[in-house]
Amino acid sequence: MCTDPAGCSPARVTSARETGERLAAWLEELGLADYLAGAGLPTFERDLGGVVRWRDPATGEPLTADQLAELDRVLHAEGDDPTHAVPIALVQLRREARLRAHLLTTPAHTYEYLAGLRGASVNATRFAVHKAAERHQLLVIAHDGLTLVPGFQLDDEGELRPELGPVLEPLLAARMDPWKAWIWLTQPAGLLAGLVPQEAAADPAEADLVRHAAVRLAERVAANR
Repeated sequence: MCTDPAGCSPARVTSARETGERLAAWLEELGLADYLAGAGLPTFERDLGGVVRWRDPATGEPLTADQLAELDRVLHAEGDDPTHAVPIALVQLRREARLRAHLLTTPAHTYEYLAGLRGASVNATRFAVHKAAERHQLLVIAHDGLTLVPGFQLDDEGELRPELGPVLEPLLAARMDPWKAWIWLTQPAGLLAGLVPQEAAADPAEADLVRHAAVRLAERVAANR
């Protein structure tokens, strides 16, 4: 764990080992250990004896004592009290992963299934989906080598619900991550005081508010690119 001979004193090695174990146990307790790689952070594994081994994501090499100290600082940087801080980025990744898993249990159509709904050929359906996505008029998700069209945005004939066109367009034009767009559209939204966007868009009394919220969100997405 210590690669600098000048800093490889037994006391420092012991301190680094204790830091690594403390961080690993803390992340395991929070249920965040599996999301380190997705955040571009060092990851760890336990050997057969339960000893924690931290690795640099870029090199795969063991973390040095200095790297572990920096990781400790980064993970505890959120909030006013570092002792009780929670790594918000990892919490958000965990939430998104859980929501993705949930969304995949809801209707999401392949080209073949959608072709059946539309009474069209698979090739024609594939072309139509591709063109609609290009025009920012259809949300399309890539998953496990498949192209999925989330069913919430479609009517009984497999066509885009007309009230969702003005909501989808700004989000997709801003190149919002499709998964995040799916999550926002189908979960209670802060910009809408807890309303679910895709549901509220069907209410004439709320439709303008939903479109406005989508435009504001799209502006945020574009500004953060």
